[in-house]
Amino acid sequence: MLKAVLAGSTAALLLGLAAPHASADSGPAARPAPPAPSAPSDASRGAAHDAAEAPKTLDTLSRFFAREGAVTKAAAEPRVAGDKAVPVYYLSPDFVAGKKDAPVARMEFLASKAVSSDGQEASLWSVRQGGSWKIVNIATGDDETRYARVGADKLPGGTVFHEPQINGWYVTKGTRVLPLDKDAVRAVGAEGTSTDAYRKRVHKAYGDKLPGSAYAKSGKAGGYAEEPAATSAKAGGAPESASSSSDGAMTVASSVAGAGALVALGLSGAALLRRRSRRLS
Repeated sequence: MLKAVLAGSTAALLLGLAAPHASADSGPAARPAPPAPSAPSDASRGAAHDAAEAPKTLDTLSRFFAREGAVTKAAAEPRVAGDKAVPVYYLSPDFVAGKKDAPVARMEFLASKAVSSDGQEASLWSVRQGGSWKIVNIATGDDETRYARVGADKLPGGTVFHEPQINGWYVTKGTRVLPLDKDAVRAVGAEGTSTDAYRKRVHKAYGDKLPGSAYAKSGKAGGYAEEPAATSAKAGGAPESASSSSDGAMTVASSVAGAGALVALGLSGAALLRRRSRRLS
C-alpha cells in the first residue's frame, strides 16, 4: 500500500493571510519591468521527460494510479504526455524582498503530465541531482502543465508562475501580472495588476518571513526556507543543497519548493505523493 508522506505539505505552504486587492501603480516612482527568469534548455527539458518515461518511473506511476483501487496496477498503463517537460516557476524570494532587477519568479522544477488508462492525471516533478534529471515527486492532477497552457494563451510569451502560499497561478510579462485561477483573482483582481503593485502586495504579506527573519528561524510552517528539505535519492545519503545550473534549473530544489513540497523519490520503494484538490479557473 502506498504511503502518502507529503500529507499536509499544502497546508505547510499556506500562510493563511488575507491578500488585499492590488491596484496598478502609474506614478513616477514605478520601477521598470523586471527581467524574465532564466529558462531551461531544450536538452534539460528533454532529459527530464526521459526521466519521466523511465521504466522505474512508469512502474511507480502504475502503483500511484492504483493506490485507491480505481484501477489495478497491471491495468494502469501510464503514459507521459508530450515530448518535453515544462518549467515550473514559483514566486521569487528576491522579488518579495524588493531586490533590484529580481525576476518575479524563479524556476523550481520541471513537470511532465502522466495519464492512466482510466483517465487519472498526475504531475511528475523533476529536478537535477548529481548531474542528471530525476523524479522527486508525484502530485495528483495536472496543474503545472495545464496552467502553462492557459498562461501561454492568455499572455503569449509570458512567464507562468505559482504563488504557493495562496495556491495562486499567474502569468507575467513586462509590467503586467494576470491571474489564471480563482485564488489569483482574489489576490489581484480579475483584470490583474502591475508588477509594482504585485511586489508591494507580496512584500507586505511575506516580507517578514524570508530567510533570516525571526519567522523563518522559528521554524513555523509557510516561511521561505533558506535550505531545501529535499532528501537524497540515494539510500542513507545526506540531503543535498540546492544550486542553479547554467540554464537556470535548480539542481535539487529551491527555497519555496524545498520547504516541504519536494521530497526525493526512491523509485525502488513506495511511491511518494502529495494530494491536492483540483483547482478550476
